[in-house]
Amino acid sequence: MPDRTDTRKETVAATGGAHEARPAVRVQGLWKRFGEQVAVAGIDLELPAGKFIGLVGPNGAGKTTTLSMVTGLLRPDMGKIEVAGHDVWTDPVEVKSRIGVLPEGLRLFERLSGRELLAYNGRLRGLPGAEVDKRATQLLDVLDLAGAQHKLVVDYSTGMRKKIGLAAALLHNPEVLFLDEPFEGVDPVSAQIIRGVLERYTRSGATVVFSSHVMELVESLCDWVAVMAAGRIKAQGTLAEVRGDAPSLQSAFLELVGASGRDTGDSLDWLGGAR
Repeated sequence: MPDRTDTRKETVAATGGAHEARPAVRVQGLWKRFGEQVAVAGIDLELPAGKFIGLVGPNGAGKTTTLSMVTGLLRPDMGKIEVAGHDVWTDPVEVKSRIGVLPEGLRLFERLSGRELLAYNGRLRGLPGAEVDKRATQLLDVLDLAGAQHKLVVDYSTGMRKKIGLAAALLHNPEVLFLDEPFEGVDPVSAQIIRGVLERYTRSGATVVFSSHVMELVESLCDWVAVMAAGRIKAQGTLAEVRGDAPSLQSAFLELVGASGRDTGDSLDWLGGAR
């Protein structure tokens, strides 16, 4: 099986850069309801290839639902989704071969060791056994999991679980990597390791799309941002375009989602007073 990095380079060379112009993800008119609750309300998104992209919004904005539909885990009520030029729902096998996913509420085969988990995932992806072993060894080393590679995943800490999940998502060298809150509950050391791996990955021409509600993290990592609130896209573009004249992405975000200037007034006048 050819390496995706080589495939990306060959595609760009053959098309004169057309691959770079093609969006990594294109979403048109995407809707999802759960009963009377509208989770995603007809959004349009065009995420550029080869970028570190943040999908940001407050809790309940619809980020996880959107990523679940984009990665083929949840069927939309309406709309069209393309990833790497292929329709997610009419060409699912091709799309899944090109993406890696680290979902929210990560579920792993916990009675396997870290190395066994990677071996299993690699073979599911159709990679030759020797290649799986080589890539697994490299990922375990880079992600600082070599010492725990024979330990059962059920005994991994939160940070270790995020790192082994990331290794499994990267093993087949996907074109687009989707991560739902990849740094949540992760200690600073593990977060720095994950960050380094993702930055190296995007430098190869691949795309990272990750959701977060931590603006400082997004501002330090991303070069392209989409802001989501109440199931709608409030803004999308480069970090500079979305931030505009605001002093920080946090300030711009609060303005976009209608939360700037909100205070508690006198409603908590009892809090901290004399007891």
